[in-house]
Amino acid sequence: MTTVGDQKSAGTGQTTLKQRYDAVRARIAEAARRVGRSPDAVLLAAVTKNASIDQVRELIELGHVDFAENRVQTLVQRAGQIEEFLQRHRQIRGSKPVNLPDRLRWHMIGHLQRNKVRRVLDLVRLVHSVDSLRLAEEIQVASDRREEPVEVLVQVNTSGEKSKFGVAHAAASHLVEQIDTMMTLRPRGLMCMAPLSDDPETARPVFERCRELIEDIRSEGLGGNHFNILSMGMSSDFEIAIECGANIVRVGSAIFGPPVPEAEQ
Repeated sequence: MTTVGDQKSAGTGQTTLKQRYDAVRARIAEAARRVGRSPDAVLLAAVTKNASIDQVRELIELGHVDFAENRVQTLVQRAGQIEEFLQRHRQIRGSKPVNLPDRLRWHMIGHLQRNKVRRVLDLVRLVHSVDSLRLAEEIQVASDRREEPVEVLVQVNTSGEKSKFGVAHAAASHLVEQIDTMMTLRPRGLMCMAPLSDDPETARPVFERCRELIEDIRSEGLGGNHFNILSMGMSSDFEIAIECGANIVRVGSAIFGPPVPEAEQ
């Protein structure tokens, strides 16, 4: 069993980004092995909410390709900046011993307003935060000319907190069923958030409930074989989430450190 000390972000005071990144990856691997899972089965989405653009570029140079944002405006801005960065390096490829990816995989993890759907669809690999039928319908309308379906997760409020977005636990399977009938959407799984707490163990019941829910939905035959993603866990509790079955964890401060001043963004 993990302890509170185990859950705290790797020291961000005097450590480098690479050291923190390596430490997070090591903690992911250790948590997966504790419950008999392969570390390769857990995808790390680096949350750039409080990162500087230089930190994002550095993480890309370390080989990371999955990044997450919870604000549409920031995602659009960051995606444009990084695309320019990658294009410059494509033009001078060979002059610097860095094996950069051709493109990144962006994840939209924050509340998505219906009037902002079109701004993100061409940028993101996965929308984690579909929390209503009206939002799903808006995504369907906005993606009617896409060749490939938009892959989405249903956000479930398994903690029952009024301050959190997400469909009610009892309504999740019905929303998945409705999304599964939409030609331009593909439901891939569930996402949830645990309450903020000094004790990461308080997240365990929330994560276990979400894991049980995805198992129930799969047993009903909803979503098909591709309904297999469980996005749970952030910097303070991602190890608990992995122990409970998460295969995507969303980690920001444990990698990038505390927020940087806006003037340095």
